[in-house]
Amino acid sequence: MKINLNKVAKYLIYSDLVFYTGWGLISPIFAIFILKNIAGGTAFVVGLSSAINLIIRSIVRIPFGIASDKDKTQKTAFWFMFLGLLVAAIIPLFYIIAKSPMHIYILQAILGTSLAMSTAGWACIFTKHMDKGKESTEWGIDAVAVGVGPGIAGAVGGFLVTYFSFSLVFIAVSIMGILGTLLLLAVRKNILESKKQDGKIFSNIEVRRLKKRIAH
Repeated sequence: MKINLNKVAKYLIYSDLVFYTGWGLISPIFAIFILKNIAGGTAFVVGLSSAINLIIRSIVRIPFGIASDKDKTQKTAFWFMFLGLLVAAIIPLFYIIAKSPMHIYILQAILGTSLAMSTAGWACIFTKHMDKGKESTEWGIDAVAVGVGPGIAGAVGGFLVTYFSFSLVFIAVSIMGILGTLLLLAVRKNILESKKQDGKIFSNIEVRRLKKRIAH
């Protein structure tokens, strides 16, 4: 079964696949890292660090979403998405030098904020550029991308930590995160130069072509 996606939706899904597959390398083993490598690392530190990430991500997600919706040019949404992912991609490198629970808490707070920013921008753009009549399908494809990729990566991450080191995994997560972020540049012009017409997104080039057809 062949499913044709427009360029923007396709690259946003590619970005999600690469970025979150990278994070899948460490998500299942992050608790072990805290317990083994952080001075004073306990189950409580693991739980609190997770809570800080999720609570902050949830609280600031709405303000970022409101700001994204207000800017009809999608510039705000794009830069929220791009910069949020970029900051999140760099965070794993700081885990390598983290020594105390406070370091982890601060990094988790920054991670939660950056992911809220990126998610707000991503959702705004993806929703506006979805192909009419394929909304559920395209959301489903993205769900597969952020589910299967990280799922496989979890096993790979466990292997790498067992036979190599946490540092190697953190570096791999950061590299994949940066690559996933850079993929968004492939559709930057398509997003920033797009216009909405009759429920569909058109680039400026497509708008000019439509006008020529109408004129003839």
